[in-house]
Amino acid sequence: MAESEYPALKEMFNAARFRRIAKDTAAVYPRFDQKKFLALTLPGLDELNLLQRLRRVTEGLRATLPPDYARAVAILRKLAPRTERGFVSLFLPDFVGLYGLRDFDLSLDALKFFTSFGSSEFGIRPFLRQDLRRTLKVMERWSHDESEDVRRLASEGCRPRLPWSFRLDALVADPSPTVQILENLKSDSSLYVRKSVANHLNDITKDHPAWVLDRIERWDLESVHTAWIAKHALRSLIKAGDRRALAVIGAGHTAEVRIQDFKIRPPRVQLGERVVFSLAFVSTAGTAQKLVVDYAIHYVKKSGGSSAKVFKWKELCLEPGETVTLIKSQVVRDFTTRKHNAGLHRVDVLVNGEVLAEGGFLLGSSHHGHGGTDPRAGRKIHGRPAHHRRPANERAQPAFAQGWKSLRGHHHSPASHDRHAGRQSDRRDQSGGTPPVVRRLEPCGNRAHHFPRR
Repeated sequence: MAESEYPALKEMFNAARFRRIAKDTAAVYPRFDQKKFLALTLPGLDELNLLQRLRRVTEGLRATLPPDYARAVAILRKLAPRTERGFVSLFLPDFVGLYGLRDFDLSLDALKFFTSFGSSEFGIRPFLRQDLRRTLKVMERWSHDESEDVRRLASEGCRPRLPWSFRLDALVADPSPTVQILENLKSDSSLYVRKSVANHLNDITKDHPAWVLDRIERWDLESVHTAWIAKHALRSLIKAGDRRALAVIGAGHTAEVRIQDFKIRPPRVQLGERVVFSLAFVSTAGTAQKLVVDYAIHYVKKSGGSSAKVFKWKELCLEPGETVTLIKSQVVRDFTTRKHNAGLHRVDVLVNGEVLAEGGFLLGSSHHGHGGTDPRAGRKIHGRPAHHRRPANERAQPAFAQGWKSLRGHHHSPASHDRHAGRQSDRRDQSGGTPPVVRRLEPCGNRAHHFPRR
């Protein structure tokens, strides 16, 4: 398993936890040598990260349980109900994945049992790597199981790119061996299972987007559960402006809208300060239309270039002639996953996969080379018009100008206020800019979910 270090998380396996595991194991296996287990596992614990500590438990149990694998697993099955559910219990399937490859049937049955206490998604992967076809055959049966935990394992365990685990290269190259599992679960009643199926399919879109789209377009999206999976499975493609993916959720056509009053306040910010950006959409269409509104922030690199990241903003159905105002507020701050550099951060507003407005905010105390003005003067960053609309997946040119207007011109009119219901992320940092545009799209409602059968 690969892991980014989370200092607080590793304390799930602190010294007290190791002592508790030793005590609980002795309760189900009286001959268990608690002192030996603790002597093997506690030294150097402070220097270990979360997954190293989990593996320390596994290795300590192997050294202190009976050497016969079947006997050891039988003891662990008795231990499981005494173990805290969730991540802490992952040492149980880890034991199976590390030491049980020579006893396939016993090990797979144990993984099925252990998954209800946490998850066996990591423990199953060594078996998939060793014998993909045989393991998937068992997992396909699991996809029909009464337990939602087991059904989820059937999907989650064979994800090509499961976080914190190694990639399954055979499935990255060819996802087709898992197709029956995914088909069996595409209308599952459990949200826990549906999230896994959506994540599994989203993994596949990184390497085989057409493969995923071909299948989803055949699905009956009148099913609420299936439609939910489809939308979340295509989230990466939707953020990238993929037309087929947008069509699945009813936003496959260009939007007939005019954008008004695209503003960013303040135009200059420091780390830790809040930036607010807002704009209004005015429908120019004769029918209702589905709008998927995202935004991309072009983060300044140390080298002076930029790297864009797309974030979700809002999905809405805009009636003919209707005006809707969207507002977003975020704090600009560093995270372990993102460090900010001073300079002009361009912001694109994307509607149904196309850039319809652009702006920018200045980060830092002095940006003499980038133009703009001191926000204390109450003036906007000067702008340049964008000469054409851009697809979301087209790489934008670096912007070393001053700020800018949007893609058509300025329009000023009152708009109704909307408290955006989109998911805010503390990891993103914000926009700045100014205003407008137009485009066209597909009607809202169930009609967007109907596809020609292939």
